[in-house]
Amino acid sequence: MTAIAVVGAGLIGARHVDLVAKAAKLAAVVDPAPEARALARAHGVPWRTDLSECLKLDAPDGVIIATPNHLHVPGTMLAVEAGVPVLVEKPIADAADDAARLVGVAEAKGVPLLVGHHRRHNALVRMAREVIDAGRLGRVVAVQGQFWLYKPEEYFDVAWRSRMGAGPVFINLIHDIDLMRHLCGEVVEVQARFSNKTRGFEVEDTAALILQFANGALGTISVSDTVAAPWSWEFTAGENPAYPHVPGGAYRIGGTEASLSVPDLTLWAHPGKRSWWEPIEGTRLDVEEVDPLEQQLANFVAVIRGQAKPVVSGQEGLRTLRLLEAITRAAKTGKSQSPVAD
Repeated sequence: MTAIAVVGAGLIGARHVDLVAKAAKLAAVVDPAPEARALARAHGVPWRTDLSECLKLDAPDGVIIATPNHLHVPGTMLAVEAGVPVLVEKPIADAADDAARLVGVAEAKGVPLLVGHHRRHNALVRMAREVIDAGRLGRVVAVQGQFWLYKPEEYFDVAWRSRMGAGPVFINLIHDIDLMRHLCGEVVEVQARFSNKTRGFEVEDTAALILQFANGALGTISVSDTVAAPWSWEFTAGENPAYPHVPGGAYRIGGTEASLSVPDLTLWAHPGKRSWWEPIEGTRLDVEEVDPLEQQLANFVAVIRGQAKPVVSGQEGLRTLRLLEAITRAAKTGKSQSPVAD
């Protein structure tokens, strides 16, 4: 059975630990915190305070890195240098240049590197991608996305959450722009505006984006964690039980033949002539519910065994991070920006 060590025992790390224990072999829990020791003991596996110790003593077949963001690169690099496949949580790194260095080392050594953009593993996303790839929308010309919800005041009791780099653009929007890339293709130019006027923190609380895709489509995304509203992936996807489920759409993808609302998967098309004077009908597309984190783990195990390719490779994680950095530069400069080429 494939043995996987989990590094980091916070909220997402603990979830990975539980999933690995059920679907594979949990090699060890790696985290110096006392809570990690208790978690390892509960699963009857070794508790290690650092990854180098785990790699030496437990010989895992794979490693999941679920540490704080600034520790992603050193932890992942340690495993890669040891020749051990890695699934690192998003973002792959704090900075794209560091991510590029990491990806380069992994590719040079032939070590699989996966990034935890888990939404790509959701059956809702797979269905949306199938609809687009099959040409059912015709030519995609417009894309619209929303991340509107309200983070309560106590969320910011943790000091770093009100500081630069910890706002909804870096923490939350990275998921949305990764899905935009996955569903609609590469983004070649961005414009952005950030605002912190509502809370007055160092970090932004609201943002507006314009995206130009390589295929000519244009997209807009509105972001705010100060709006009392349900129009976000968190509410509408029903993916995470921590959030109430409100059926609806967070994204709309418009094509010349039809349009698709995601994640509620409503396909809108004229049954007859395409015209604003003619009836238009919405059809719900059904998919089987699956846990995207379980699917992500299954892909990781298959990659380790040489039975599959990564759904989200290190290169994909790097491209999404480069786009995020372009968005940040656009907001700072007030000028259009392009992601740096790989």
